[in-house]
Amino acid sequence: MKHLLRVLSHSIHYKVNIGLNLLFNIFAIVFSAVSLAMVAPFLQLLFKSEMPELSKQAPHLYFSVDSIIEYFEYTFTKIIIVEGRYSALVFICVTVIVVFFLKNLFRYLAMYFLAPWRNGILRDVRNEIFAKILALPISYFTEKRKGDIITRVTSDIQEIEISIVQFLEIIFREPITILTYLGVMLYMSPQLTLFILIVLPLTGYIIGTIGKTLKKQSKMGQERLGELVTIIEETLSGLRIIKAFNVEAYRRHQFSSINHTLFSIQNKIKRRQQLSSPLSEFMGISVVAAVLWYGGGLVLNDSLGLSPEGFITYIVIFSQIISPAKAFSTAYYNIRKGMASSERIVNVLNADLQIVEKDNALTIDCFSSEINFDGVNFSYNDQAQVLKGINLKVKKGECIALVGPSGAGKTTLVDLLPRFYDVSSGNITIDGINVKDLKLTDLRDKIGFVSQQAILFNDSVYNNISFGVEGVSQAQIERAAKLANAHDFIIGLEGGYNANIGDQGSKLSGGQKQRLTIARAILKNPAILILDEATSALDTESEKLVQDALIKLMKDRTSIVIAHRLSTIQHADKIIVLKDGEIKESGTHKDLLSLGGIYNNLVSLQNIN
Repeated sequence: MKHLLRVLSHSIHYKVNIGLNLLFNIFAIVFSAVSLAMVAPFLQLLFKSEMPELSKQAPHLYFSVDSIIEYFEYTFTKIIIVEGRYSALVFICVTVIVVFFLKNLFRYLAMYFLAPWRNGILRDVRNEIFAKILALPISYFTEKRKGDIITRVTSDIQEIEISIVQFLEIIFREPITILTYLGVMLYMSPQLTLFILIVLPLTGYIIGTIGKTLKKQSKMGQERLGELVTIIEETLSGLRIIKAFNVEAYRRHQFSSINHTLFSIQNKIKRRQQLSSPLSEFMGISVVAAVLWYGGGLVLNDSLGLSPEGFITYIVIFSQIISPAKAFSTAYYNIRKGMASSERIVNVLNADLQIVEKDNALTIDCFSSEINFDGVNFSYNDQAQVLKGINLKVKKGECIALVGPSGAGKTTLVDLLPRFYDVSSGNITIDGINVKDLKLTDLRDKIGFVSQQAILFNDSVYNNISFGVEGVSQAQIERAAKLANAHDFIIGLEGGYNANIGDQGSKLSGGQKQRLTIARAILKNPAILILDEATSALDTESEKLVQDALIKLMKDRTSIVIAHRLSTIQHADKIIVLKDGEIKESGTHKDLLSLGGIYNNLVSLQNIN
């Protein structure tokens, strides 16, 4: 329940709506109770064979059911005596219509003010969880299935919506309804009401016992749905490989298997959910029958203190409790189901940010001196160390190349600089300031990325180049594209700079996508540039165009280059050779060749002169 309450905590922003909803619900319930309580006395007066007597003094009207009934009895008796029974019948009909109109008007107004509250909570939760996803460290997503995250943001919130709709509609209406009717019933017959209060908890216990399993089953269902979304996402991303390796049947079987498991779980959930309505109705009728048996016997023995008309009125009022009680049981089933989804959502909201900006974080206007890795050690989640005792200085304007076998820690090393991860021990400083002491936005503004995989968005060429940079002109966009050797192919697209490039740039070739990411980096104009194997996935012609664009990008800029193709980094100011998370060699291309060590072997393998 605490997870659901965490979601509902957003209600604090809708206090006015909650207050108005509560107020109009009270009015609706009062008019409903009055309408039921006054009909029986009216009918009793109307159909009595003898003429009713009128009291000499009109009763005072107070805000209570008893006072209202007494006042209307006096008014009604006066109409019968003065104007006749037919006029009294018309008066009854008009009064009932007016009372029920007001009851339903106030009920509508209560729901009218409920809508912004209910939908506002969902909007706020969506905003909060999306903001948290953006704030979470990259390490969080390496441990989670992407499909499961998507399911939490979509399907789980949808499930919360269903639960909240049911919960919020009843929470401020049905309890008041039940208490109001119970108050009237207690006034009419304390003995019979006590009997009901003994029987009703038994029915609640039976319904609650059946609903307990829903949370566990619903959580299992959402997890399986997350697996399905993961398979769909991976299939769409890797469809070319799936077809090339003829594994369509395997993926189809994998999807079908999880889908069948989800089918079985959802059947159990739906069957339990659908049981709530007939079960609560049956239990309600059983209680009514028990009251008829017990109360009817007391009326026949004249030991209840109620007339037959009063007993019938009591039963009519009691019958009005069945509907809200039934709504309670249905909502209980939905809430139990929704609690599993709220738990999954809150688990994301409560996830440890790990990368936290200090309250008094420093600003950095420019990079003017050097980057220093001082005794840096790093491991993922306290596992084996990926980086061990890294000591490295990168002076402003230098081009530093990182080489070494796969798994040596090259990408991890550069990811520590913009604080995608934090060092396990040691320090990284920029101009003598620890990166942990800097504002994250300032730190990352100084760094530009061009990675092996071109990260683009399903948007226009213009918006992809200007991504993260505000207030740029068309001329600036075109200048960046020209420097990246991208302008010529862009103007050849239908729509030019306004052309949509498709999902992840699917409408472009590999070289074209990479040149767009370089144009994006040029426009950002970062002081520090990180190139992570930016040309390794390209053909020779595309590589030449991209390499030329990279040379323009790196000019007069501090660069850290990760490269497998050693021919691209021979002119680097310093080459760092990493192996098993440690710096094994360091120097220029010529210096490292003369050592005859790891770098020399790598060069020999690639047949570089």
